Amino acid sequence: MKDTDEKYMKEALKQAKKAYALEETPIGCVIVHEGKIISRGYNRRNTDKNPLAHAEITAIRKASKKLGDWRLEGCTLYVTLEPCQMCAGAIIQSRMDRVVIGCMNPKAGCAGSVLNLLQVDRFNHQADVTRGVLEEKCSELMKSFFRELREKKKKKEGA
Repeated sequence: MKDTDEKYMKEALKQAKKAYALEETPIGCVIVHEGKIISRGYNRRNTDKNPLAHAEITAIRKASKKLGDWRLEGCTLYVTLEPCQMCAGAIIQSRMDRVVIGCMNPKAGCAGSVLNLLQVDRFNHQADVTRGVLEEKCSELMKSFFRELREKKKKKEGA
């Protein structure tokens, strides 16, 4: 399982790098069904001027279209950063079986950091959660993005 999780997290990281290239917070996601990636997504909030344009939402929408059903039972979602409350809600609403997370988000994460919406017993569905897959790579991508952002801001202020 560990090798498989790392393989798909590397694919999610490729998606995160697409967001990075657009100067978006580098979050990437892939959804796997029956051993195949059926959808991909990356953060595009600023690019699309849309608060819903998160990596997970994009990937869930594409996966539902591909499978022809809103239920994504039998699917695993791989995401580089712990999902926010909106994405965690969408994951539960889509009946995703499993979620694999790269690094945690202590300020806004809803898969164990601030809340754990993926495993609320009172909901009609819970997802299995695996945390910390390629954690250092996922974390370093976020850190370098925000480091560059701060440097650009300093240069602008100094200009």
